[in-house]
Amino acid sequence: APGTLTNQNTKKFLEPRLMIVCDPRADYQALREASYMNIPTISLADADSPLSYCDVAIPCNNKGRQSIALVIWMLAREVLYLRGELDRNNDWDVMVDLFMYREFDDKKPIA
Repeated sequence: APGTLTNQNTKKFLEPRLMIVCDPRADYQALREASYMNIPTISLADADSPLSYCDVAIPCNNKGRQSIALVIWMLAREVLYLRGELDRNNDWDVMVDLFMYREFDDKKPIA
């Protein structure tokens, strides 16, 4: 909602330390408000994505569900590496599938 990052009088006011957006075109309002509050932003950018108000752009396919899940999985894994909670020589036992949102109605039909 507009004003979530800039209007301190609302009940939904937030002060995040970092903002990650999947589509800079769709999340333009959030990017603009983050720039007003000096919140660093990471954007998953396609070839035609506008990069105004984006601090870091990760070039990837930001339209597909699997592609977004893979990039977020890699970001989460890298954060764990940098924190020292995960060793680079060992595999991470968390599957990429856990980073995908799935409706409960999307279950495979039983034959």
